[in-house]
Amino acid sequence: MSSSGRSVPRLAAVPGAVIMQPTTLCQPLDCRYCYLPFRKDKHLMPVEVAQAVAVSVNEWAGSDPRFEVVWHGGEPLAAGRDHLARLMEPFAGVKHTLQTNAALIDDAWCGFLLEHDVGVGVSIDGTESMNANRVTRAGHPAFRVIMRGIRRLRSHEIPFSAIAVITDPDPRLAAAIYAFFAELGCHSLGLNVEEQEGVNTTVHAKDRSRTADFWAALTAAWEADPLIQVREISRVLEFAGSVLEARPAHGPAARPWDPLPTVAYDGGVVLLSPELAGFTDQRFGDFTTGNVLRTSLDVLLAEAEQRTPWLPEFWSGVEACRTTCAYFDFCGGGHPANRYFEHAGRMDGTRTAYCTTAKIALLEGVIQHVRTHRS
Repeated sequence: MSSSGRSVPRLAAVPGAVIMQPTTLCQPLDCRYCYLPFRKDKHLMPVEVAQAVAVSVNEWAGSDPRFEVVWHGGEPLAAGRDHLARLMEPFAGVKHTLQTNAALIDDAWCGFLLEHDVGVGVSIDGTESMNANRVTRAGHPAFRVIMRGIRRLRSHEIPFSAIAVITDPDPRLAAAIYAFFAELGCHSLGLNVEEQEGVNTTVHAKDRSRTADFWAALTAAWEADPLIQVREISRVLEFAGSVLEARPAHGPAARPWDPLPTVAYDGGVVLLSPELAGFTDQRFGDFTTGNVLRTSLDVLLAEAEQRTPWLPEFWSGVEACRTTCAYFDFCGGGHPANRYFEHAGRMDGTRTAYCTTAKIALLEGVIQHVRTHRS
């Protein structure tokens, strides 16, 4: 129990989105920091999996017109236009979005995206020198092929968001990072400080103070020219605003967890952390709650507590964070994949490097900027 008397956090009854893995293949890139275990194998999602998921999703979407089906691989475009269209066809009343490395985008793909009204997110890390870890299968820099795809999107007037992985959160680079994306043409930006997850085990420790300075510098750059939304800054400002306005519920800690089901290519469903898909553990098995080819998605979510072996240990970790961390109201307790991969296979550990860089240092950095420039 928390000091407010709130019980152990549990999952929301209905997700806000479902993530679908149309293929495990990532083509033609082989990013050095990628966490995916099967990115060189072309496993395709059978249409039967999409049909099974759509039974539950279409009912949820009937009462929520904002419901998203997010296609996230691998590289979704590597599934091919015909197959991706067949996977999308069973869904009704949803908003389709996909996250792409943009390398395969051409005029034909742009036509597909427009025809199916697909929202687009592009993965790119900034200027050419900042994209050193994004390379092709042959080891060549991928920046030019990514930019070629982005130019195609812009020529067809297709709006897109961007996600960048920041390997080194250097405060001296923050302004240049923001300026690049402000000029890129994206409407919003998300920044992920590189994490130790999956097959990516070589992440170097980040200094908390230096990372906070990075977020402060990024906030300063955004405030000076707020052309695009920056996901992380928006989260802090929304949280701070709710606290200052004394709203009764503020921050992730005050809400049920969105189960965020990820449906792997074979129909297996992983909750909360897409990064766990494709991995196995001696204690937890393959991390799935079940398979949609055998049990409907709505039943899997309703029975998640009984069907998911690792959830009790994870909830214990969340409660440990609640009682020991001053940043819990903003963070909400971290993510299962970060706990698992950073704490030698345990789900009940507390602080992770992800917490430090993407939550604690973020909050400290934005507050630092506000205190310095608005005193």
